[in-house]
Amino acid sequence: MLARISSFGLCGLEAYPVAIEVDITPGLPSITVVGLPDNAIRESRERIRAAIKNSGFEFPAQRITINLAPADTKKQGPCYDLAIALGVLAAQGLIPLETLDRYAFLGELSLDGRIQPVQGALSVALAAAAGEPKSLILPAANAREAALAGGPVFGAGNLNEVIAFLMDPQTLKAASADFESLLKNVRPQRHLDFSEVKSQGGLKRGLEVAAAGGHNVLLVGAPGSGKTMLAQRLPAILPDMTPAEILQTTQIHSVAGLLKNAEGIVTQRPFRAPHHTASDAAIIGGGTSPKPGEATLAHNGILFLDEFLEFDRHVLEVLRQPLEDGFVNVARSRGSLRFPSRFMLVAAMNPCPCGWKDVPGKICRCTPLQVERYRHKFSGPLADRIDIHLHALPLKSREIFDGTAQESSAAIKERTTQARLLQGRRFQGHGVLCNAHMQASHLRRCCPLSSQARSILLQAIEELKLSARAHDKILKVARTIADLAQSKEILAEHIAEAVSYRSLDRQAF
Repeated sequence: MLARISSFGLCGLEAYPVAIEVDITPGLPSITVVGLPDNAIRESRERIRAAIKNSGFEFPAQRITINLAPADTKKQGPCYDLAIALGVLAAQGLIPLETLDRYAFLGELSLDGRIQPVQGALSVALAAAAGEPKSLILPAANAREAALAGGPVFGAGNLNEVIAFLMDPQTLKAASADFESLLKNVRPQRHLDFSEVKSQGGLKRGLEVAAAGGHNVLLVGAPGSGKTMLAQRLPAILPDMTPAEILQTTQIHSVAGLLKNAEGIVTQRPFRAPHHTASDAAIIGGGTSPKPGEATLAHNGILFLDEFLEFDRHVLEVLRQPLEDGFVNVARSRGSLRFPSRFMLVAAMNPCPCGWKDVPGKICRCTPLQVERYRHKFSGPLADRIDIHLHALPLKSREIFDGTAQESSAAIKERTTQARLLQGRRFQGHGVLCNAHMQASHLRRCCPLSSQARSILLQAIEELKLSARAHDKILKVARTIADLAQSKEILAEHIAEAVSYRSLDRQAF
């Protein structure tokens, strides 16, 4: 007897339908799986056999053939266990075949019949809701996450619960989720606070501008000057994510298997800080079956690269595409995948290998050749893509013991949030979330300059020999500074401050 069941597979961040066919015929007991299965699917034969027996059913001692279609697409992971087990039972006549047609199934089976959570449940739910409408039955641990897609979703704890539901649809209740209720119930994440950082007013101001406009930042300074300390506190002043950003970020983390909270949703902007020994595939994504890398996991959040110039030069250069385009294309022989990678790059580095070059009161022991080799990793095109360059100096003794209260992250976040609201209204309907994402057409429309501001910008371009991209970066940063000041027009002081953040162009580095 033949049974057909619907399921889904993952290709990058997107899900595609998989039709599972189970055929049981007389013959020597065997299980054959075809349709380009990987080792995890081949091993499912033993999991399914044990799960069916331990759920109180007989496993057929006959020839079983299982086909995963489309047959020319490689299938991965244990997510097909539940669908295959139900197909085996349906092919024996224990489950009505017409009942299976109404649902798609996803889940990994334990030997005792329990249904384990799987990766990418939200992607599957989005695909199920967008295609031929079908209810989705999946692990109970994934139900809240999948319900964000808006389609009918049912979570089950074990194989017997699914079988009982197929016989009587009243035994399981559809999972529901809406952003407002989820956001109310999510426990707020505790961030490090800017009030804990003494002095460094210039760095704090630069990071406030970066947070308000979503700009990339480079922190250059001696060891112990507070670069890492400030970068770690940057998430505390970022505006809250929009519902669209929450959904997209949750989908990425779901596919990567990083959803660990009970709510099944990501509400805090990601902060990814890979070690400087990370490979280009770890940063940008890839592998035999491409997976998202740190650049994609930081989407809608921050990618923090501490010890920036200790990273391999090739690793740094592969960041140029996502910094410019907001996505990563990973090409393989079977095709290419696109991963979203719209993040804030925050990089921290020393001015030289020893870290003390041009630091008052310190002696730099690096030779000119060592300094040149160190800086050679930082190419001009990459520097051009970083909006704000900040220099950090070590604190003086009186600043270390200064007991003056510092401004809190909450106060700074209020200003950055108001600036982002202005940008949201300005770019409504244009697919732009913040000033850093503006295109050339937006610059002409959204960045009116006063005559004095235009004169200062022209002088800076001529004296610093700025590229066209650097000109655009200055305009975007100046627009953000004006937004923080609630000014419709970009004034001279806004342009002057934006130019001051291009220290690498002034050859200060």
